[in-house]
Amino acid sequence: MRRVRYSVAATLDGFIADPAGGYDWIIMDDAIDFAAMYEEFDSFVMGRKTWEVTAPTEFGNMFGGKEVIVFSRTLERARPGIRIVSTSPVDTVRELKQKPGKDIWLFGGGSMFRTLADAGLVDTVEIALMPVLLSEGVPLITPGARITGMTLDKCETLPKSGIVMLSYTIPPR
Repeated sequence: MRRVRYSVAATLDGFIADPAGGYDWIIMDDAIDFAAMYEEFDSFVMGRKTWEVTAPTEFGNMFGGKEVIVFSRTLERARPGIRIVSTSPVDTVRELKQKPGKDIWLFGGGSMFRTLADAGLVDTVEIALMPVLLSEGVPLITPGARITGMTLDKCETLPKSGIVMLSYTIPPR
């Protein structure tokens, strides 16, 4: 079965974006092979806020040829090739996991992560931990139930930048 992977950059104090949704604090490191990582996925899911921050940037161009689903009750349309879903992310992602294909990238949103994790649909949490402290911003996950019992799959330090790449498997519920 396809996996849902929450793959995200985060600060040492647990934020994935600054208060305005910005990510100019993310350190780029040549040791991260974004092209190879990108090829592991054929679908991206995200909330409206992540889409609105991502779409006008270079990241918004990386979705070509991939299935992109944006969950929103207010967004009526996006550019061609982007599917807007106003119904339950849980039902949609559950169905998506059952279809054949590559892994699904939960592209962003601590709130979306919370919703899908609470439903037992997120398989891994993959964090590029940046040596940055923002003090405020968008949290890695919104408040809710604890998620425990995760297994560490990867811990790699990138010496040039100080980024720590972490990957944890969330146990099935």
